[in-house]
Amino acid sequence: MAFPRPRPARPELPRKHVRTIECGQGAVRAVRFNVDGNYCLTCGSDKTLKLTHPMCLLQKVNCVQFNEEATIIVSGSIDSTVRCWDCRSRRPDPVQVLDEAKDGISSLKLSASEILTGSVDGRVRRYDLRAGQLYSDYVGSPITSVCFSKDGQCVLAASLDSTLRLLDKETGEMLGEYTGHRSTSYRLDCVLSEQDTHVGSASEDGNVYFWDLVEGSLALTLPVGRGVVQSIAFHPTLPCLLAATEGCVQLWREDTLPAPGGVLSTPE
Repeated sequence: MAFPRPRPARPELPRKHVRTIECGQGAVRAVRFNVDGNYCLTCGSDKTLKLTHPMCLLQKVNCVQFNEEATIIVSGSIDSTVRCWDCRSRRPDPVQVLDEAKDGISSLKLSASEILTGSVDGRVRRYDLRAGQLYSDYVGSPITSVCFSKDGQCVLAASLDSTLRLLDKETGEMLGEYTGHRSTSYRLDCVLSEQDTHVGSASEDGNVYFWDLVEGSLALTLPVGRGVVQSIAFHPTLPCLLAATEGCVQLWREDTLPAPGGVLSTPE
């Protein structure tokens, strides 16, 4: 008699606050992991990007992202431009500028061959770098955050009507909606978990919310602080979350996860 295989355990979400990093950059507007998860990049209201030390002076930055090899940083600014910076040369001038948006760039994400942007003009723009094509979808409300699903088939977009929308990347068809957080005034991040099982969002009420991607039900609420949680980033392979609020960055992780070193290490 053949027994059925056991059902796989549901992936864990980050529930344990591990550490807080004081960044010394004024209000922290964006926080990101690099590709292997051992470094974090922040940008603040003092117009600097930081790994460990300030890297370059920019226009007022809303969002930043590493490329896959961590050799290029792409930034989005309130001047409606997307700028690409060479990490290796650390030159003060960008190597490329994209200026198709009609209002400030609120969010951006990178894949191996695409740049995905969200703008206050209400549009999600996807730059296919290999084909040299630009694709644009109108959402109808100022966009605060965008991201790709891990399988590359979907796009998640957050907007100022306190709604997250899951879109088919190729057709723009809406596949799901997620509500319950508060997003009416600030540029707030949305994320997908490392296995595409949960949708997450920062919130103006000091919490981070996670919903089940398929069911749409609320799965977890993290009490990060009293102020607005402006930026969050999910680790590329582990159930770990960075959350930026009130000038500092908090690290959250699943209770039983071992500390592998780097920024995920628990201080003695």
